[in-house]
Amino acid sequence: MSVTANKKLVETLCMTVFQNHDFSRLDEIMRDDYIQHNVDTPQGKAGFKKFHEHFFKAMPDFTYTIKKIVAEGDTVMMYSNVTATHQGEWLGNPPTGNKLDFDTVDIFRIENGKIAEHWDVADTLKLFTQVGKVKEVNT
Repeated sequence: MSVTANKKLVETLCMTVFQNHDFSRLDEIMRDDYIQHNVDTPQGKAGFKKFHEHFFKAMPDFTYTIKKIVAEGDTVMMYSNVTATHQGEWLGNPPTGNKLDFDTVDIFRIENGKIAEHWDVADTLKLFTQVGKVKEVNT
């Protein structure tokens, strides 16, 4: 696939799943044996779907806004902002009603026209402080 097609594939994932919370196109977007390099998310397409269904249930107003997208070869990288309201239990954290607002970098590897692998770097200190898992430290 071309770099342009790879970017379009990842943008499609973001629009359908992250913006619309719609998994109906996941079979055409992601490989069944999808590799996830985030210990909080189970492996495979089924694991991705299960994790995000739970995430969207806990944070039904979850939005993912792409700030920058760059592609080279089989790799697509995105710098994005996530906002949501913590309204349900998530990763063992009871709902707080807190507003979440944090940045993330997602890196996807494309193989044979589908997303095959993912890495992310997120501002997890900010995220877990906002869900009440970590207490703010004033220094």
